[in-house]
Amino acid sequence: MTLAELVAELDGYLAIGDYDDRSNNGLQVEGRADVRRIGLAVDAAQETFDKAVEAGVDLLLVHHGLFWGEPLMVTGSHRRRLATLLSNDVSLYAAHLPLDGHPDVGNNAVMARMLDLEVQGGFGYSRERPIGLVAAVPGGATVEQLRQRLSAALAAPVLAWPFRERAARVGLVTGKATSLLPQAVALGLDALICGEMEHMVYHTAREAGLAVVLGGHYQTETVGVKALGRWIEGRFGLDTIWIDAATGL
Repeated sequence: MTLAELVAELDGYLAIGDYDDRSNNGLQVEGRADVRRIGLAVDAAQETFDKAVEAGVDLLLVHHGLFWGEPLMVTGSHRRRLATLLSNDVSLYAAHLPLDGHPDVGNNAVMARMLDLEVQGGFGYSRERPIGLVAAVPGGATVEQLRQRLSAALAAPVLAWPFRERAARVGLVTGKATSLLPQAVALGLDALICGEMEHMVYHTAREAGLAVVLGGHYQTETVGVKALGRWIEGRFGLDTIWIDAATGL
């Protein structure tokens, strides 16, 4: 499949033009004209790029790309990262908010399915696209049960701020969710399942009686890019490979 064809398909499927995003979503670095193998990763980083080259990847698809609106000087680590991609003819495609908010392969939609939650709506909108999701917990659950469910789903440790014992209606926001915590409180949610929170909002959640389940920024954002890889394999028959570069955060 040609790079141009694949990029056009991804741009349309992910609706990258529908989001007000600081990330420069879409093709960030152009490599070879044909794509046979795609690498899937969370972060555009030297470790990821080195592993992609070793795996013979033609295109690397990431959640956190190299370019975030402001111009960057091509010096230091940024120069080394670009040199690795360009010298090995590897393309880089980034999907940030479009991969958080997608209704099928989005991080939050996938997380809801993994936890057997029933999606009721969205919140934290970018233009008219919801980033976070509101979901029901069938039969309800304790916050500790939700923590255990998420830990099992991610195969990773999960923390919780147990400011409420049980939850029937929850919000999902993978990655950093600090900015959406006030909206979760305003919606009267019982718990917010997310990646990470800043220290400054701990007492805000506590005083509101909002439980918070923290799966880690990296781990909670592995699920969407993996789901997108499965979609690519099924639709185009291309080979995909997961490239892990965990941060522990």
